[in-house]
Amino acid sequence: MHDITIIGAGPGGYAAAFDAARRGASVTLVEKAELGGTCLNSGCIPTKTIKASADALETAGGLAEFGLVSNDGAHSASFRADMPSIVARKERVCKILRGGLEKTCTGLKIKLLHGQAELAPDRKVLVYTGQGVEKLCADAVIIATGSKIMTLPSLSIDHRYIIDSDDALHLEQLPTRMLIAGGGVIGCELAFIFRAFGVKVTVVEGLNRLLPLPSIDEEVSRLLQREAKKRGIRVELARIVKSAELSGSKVACILSASPFVESAGGQEEVIETDVVLVTVGRSSNTAGLKLKEAGVATDRQGWIMADGWMRTSADGVYAIGDALGPARAMLAHVASFEGECAVANCFGREERLDYSVIPSGIFTSPEIGTVGLSEAEAKKQGMAVRSSLFQFRELGKAHAMGELPGLFKLVCEESSGRILGAHIAGAHATDIIAEAALAMKSSLSVAQLANTMHAHPTLAEGLYEAAKAWLRG
Repeated sequence: MHDITIIGAGPGGYAAAFDAARRGASVTLVEKAELGGTCLNSGCIPTKTIKASADALETAGGLAEFGLVSNDGAHSASFRADMPSIVARKERVCKILRGGLEKTCTGLKIKLLHGQAELAPDRKVLVYTGQGVEKLCADAVIIATGSKIMTLPSLSIDHRYIIDSDDALHLEQLPTRMLIAGGGVIGCELAFIFRAFGVKVTVVEGLNRLLPLPSIDEEVSRLLQREAKKRGIRVELARIVKSAELSGSKVACILSASPFVESAGGQEEVIETDVVLVTVGRSSNTAGLKLKEAGVATDRQGWIMADGWMRTSADGVYAIGDALGPARAMLAHVASFEGECAVANCFGREERLDYSVIPSGIFTSPEIGTVGLSEAEAKKQGMAVRSSLFQFRELGKAHAMGELPGLFKLVCEESSGRILGAHIAGAHATDIIAEAALAMKSSLSVAQLANTMHAHPTLAEGLYEAAKAWLRG
């Protein structure tokens, strides 16, 4: 029987633990914080739970558009965000899901240890718990410690006036104004959430577009910026927050030209706000593991180096998830697949993970779903490609729902019609993208997608129409 120790109980860690236990291994799962990791406790799940409240509030504000009136005949009703209740609901959801994970661990006879892990040579792990030190010796070790919030020297987090994304999920009193430093995924998601709650939001991004990721198509970034403007979100591109100084109960932020954009210019500007939310990315979370002493190589930023089989430089030690850094996709579902890949290799399967088709979802308003290459990425790789666009507002279902903003974009190889990327912005985009991912994983052509009958009226028809538009040229 295999004896496997897993350090970190986020999506990668618990997926690996469940898979290993079901294969018959004796599994010990070590976690220094809460079961579920960042995703369940301070990332994916709590953010989407709070967003559900923001979406409900926006829907309530537009009930008259759907012909709904109150019992006294009024065409409008007044609603506001009750933040203590919203935060309490978020906590209940997370607690329920943590409980489910705990029950699964119990059912699979997985040993849970709460404490700080320290890796030693020859697949030994020391766990410092509240009761002392527990020494583990395993046939294999899987490191799944995830990542942590990145900070900036110029914006020192005080958790009251200058806060991070963890703090934002616990706000029980809304500020009147919020400046968000960073227009990436986390910054944009929280910008739309807090704007829906009535906060005056400014987003400052150092590059020249929102969501400045290679995998995000520029058409999508432009659409998102338009929607931000419609909602009253101020967006400052190619700018950085040079400094932030507390004055009484307000924060004075100096905005200056970004050093990351050659054409950036303009005078320095002072913006006063109540809260600065710093969302500039993630950093390595391997402190205290003593990786070097155990023979596990890392890069200069502290990210663990592993091959396609999840193997590190130390024999019998594997690494998965965010601990591998931005060179791979830092997404919960990727970590889960990496965890199962590592377990398979612990059992001698010699499996290598295929990273070619990775869907991702961004929960802004509207939602964004993307998979594969953006048009710019494909052209940068020297591919001869052609793209097609189809607008959400051309769908009957979108009109029926009152969800008109959005687009479908397909990036395909010119010669063969092979689908290289799909990009969706609009209602339920994060769900619809799964169809495009399946098509790409199955090596379907755009013609095969266009010849697949889609139900009417549905939002998924947008992919079908984008495929037909590509064939028409």
